[in-house]
Amino acid sequence: MPLRLFQSSGDLMADRRFEFARDLQLKGDLPAAANLLEQAIELAPNFTSAWFTLGEIREQLKERDKAIAAFREARRSDASDQHGASLHLMRLGDEQISEMPKAYVQALFDQYAPRFEHALINDLGYRAPSLIFKAVLAARVAAKKPAFFKRAIDLGCGTGLAASAFAKQVDQFIGIDLSPAMIKEARATGLYAGLEVADMIDGLRNKADASANLIVAADAMVYLSDLTQVLSEAKRVLAPNGTLAFTLETHDGKGVILGEGLRYAHSTEYVREAIAKAGLKLLTCDPASPRNENNEPVRGLVVIAEKT
Repeated sequence: MPLRLFQSSGDLMADRRFEFARDLQLKGDLPAAANLLEQAIELAPNFTSAWFTLGEIREQLKERDKAIAAFREARRSDASDQHGASLHLMRLGDEQISEMPKAYVQALFDQYAPRFEHALINDLGYRAPSLIFKAVLAARVAAKKPAFFKRAIDLGCGTGLAASAFAKQVDQFIGIDLSPAMIKEARATGLYAGLEVADMIDGLRNKADASANLIVAADAMVYLSDLTQVLSEAKRVLAPNGTLAFTLETHDGKGVILGEGLRYAHSTEYVREAIAKAGLKLLTCDPASPRNENNEPVRGLVVIAEKT
């Protein structure tokens, strides 16, 4: 779901050149597209969308230094970085791995919300909620504990697919998502007792100690590089014997990387260490693919932890 954000330059001629350049880019004439974008930038030096698209084209042309320069200008001209230029700078090795700009994540999901479920289910074979549901049931059965939860929190709730999977097992669901458009879609389901526009960490910080029996995050932790804070807050908010369940994307190396799909992938070792550091008991950390990408299963993990 690539973000195709457009912010007008305020100059009609510059905007027209951008439109022509995008058409040439889609047709594969990258040098001509780059030339038109440079013309647009001459007319409007702070044209963020043109700088960002020029960075994409330079990257496609394997012109790393020029791509980095363009992405830096895209971020300079929009400090909130709605286009996500910093992610490309990370991918190009110009910057260390760090958190995604909140403005980028919000813009991404606001524009994606109307077609979110159709694209995930029909195009990407999305299965994170069912993976989490089955893993939670298995863990509770193995521990000889009931798989029913009075209060649950759905982090990065999206349109409500995780809440739908757990609807018969949870008395009350609270949904948290950074995207107002996603919250609007989730509200229409009637599955939630409450919905909040916030990122996952801030949403949990607003919750009382020991106020939830279950916290789920289906395909949401992939938008965090450092899991320390969210896991720490989850432990605080969980009641004793409460369950935390989430999916991640993973890789063979160590630590955290930013994948080609501009989502973070966490190594199994990193996840195990982060769970232990948070003071949670790890119950499950199994390979499981949460979705497809380019018609191939994405490598992932389903993780279940408990507050003892």
